[in-house]
Amino acid sequence: MTLDSLERADTGIDYVARAEALAPKIEALADDIERFRRLPPALLADLHAAGMFRLLLPRSQKGAELDPQTYFRVIETIAKADASVAWCLGQAAGCAMHAAYLDPPVAWKMFGSDPQAVLAWGPGPKVKAVAVEGGYRVTGTWSFASGCRHATWLGAHCPVYEADGTRRRDPDGQPIERTMLVPAGEVAWTDIWNVIGLRGTASDAFSLDDHFVRHDHSVTRDFERECREDGPLFRLSAMAMYELAFSGVALGIARAVLDAFIDMARNKVPRGMRSPIRDNAVVQSNMAQAEVRVRAARLYLLHAYDEIWQALRAGGRFTIDQRITVRMASTHAIHQARDAVDFAYNAAGASAIFDSHPMERRFRDIHTVTQQLQGRLSHFETVGAYILGGDPDLTFV
Repeated sequence: MTLDSLERADTGIDYVARAEALAPKIEALADDIERFRRLPPALLADLHAAGMFRLLLPRSQKGAELDPQTYFRVIETIAKADASVAWCLGQAAGCAMHAAYLDPPVAWKMFGSDPQAVLAWGPGPKVKAVAVEGGYRVTGTWSFASGCRHATWLGAHCPVYEADGTRRRDPDGQPIERTMLVPAGEVAWTDIWNVIGLRGTASDAFSLDDHFVRHDHSVTRDFERECREDGPLFRLSAMAMYELAFSGVALGIARAVLDAFIDMARNKVPRGMRSPIRDNAVVQSNMAQAEVRVRAARLYLLHAYDEIWQALRAGGRFTIDQRITVRMASTHAIHQARDAVDFAYNAAGASAIFDSHPMERRFRDIHTVTQQLQGRLSHFETVGAYILGGDPDLTFV
């Protein structure tokens, strides 16, 4: 029996099959998702009914707590239909892992008791939480909060200050930061999401002004602290699962684009030519190279996570070496996916520029993926410095 089948036996649900069943509905709604920059209410209902927002939520909170390989296949399947939907699911899943860091009654209030619970968050450059009796007074604005418009809870990541304005520090002298969890109805919204791609993620901004948050409604993002779940998933960092999800989004986009190009190339005869695109030797060579690079990047990514997962299932911890490996594999996969999309878009000619063509939206989406944190080329500097024995910044590893 394979690892995937063992995990499905544990949950009793084939989430990949559920994603495959949803894909046609999602693709049919792609134009509406783009136009309104939101996931439609009917689609949200279907996603909730299929458990798509609970993929990495602890089983103690009625979540699926999926293994990485199954999780990747779900995200990739959804991304082939629409990247914005897949991105929202990946963001929500990584956030939901933090239910494992909450006191169980608080986690149950936020997630377990609410079948439509979604947590979303984003960064904020000028924010703070001032420690007061029982919690914090929180002020600031946070943006790029993917999926925030359908979220039930929002996370506001803050440096923590004492009442006298000094930074709160841990016993080692390091500044303390925590993520404050607040009901979505208690924030002020700003619509900022007028962008080239991933429009349906509605990654808007929200603000809080001297808002009180109880201490037990805050979490650390350090996956080795405050964790109350002992499953192997929660020995992985949420960062590692974001890396997996968003590389899955990129590879799903690339797969959909290459498939669309193959269908088109068999029949399209470019202006001034006598035979279809498929008969062009340069296109044939580039197609083969794009295909093998996408397949190789995908297999390397899954192989890396599978090795790590088996080590975690055996009781191991998530090491720095392993974190470097997944950062390398995920960044590589994102950029190989981008290169494959660029090849197909360019080879398709003028056909691909029309918004009715299946490549047009996906071209914009993949170039938005590579502009995000997970697609930064600077990650390779971090990996290279580590391999060479340097002193890399491991903030995003």
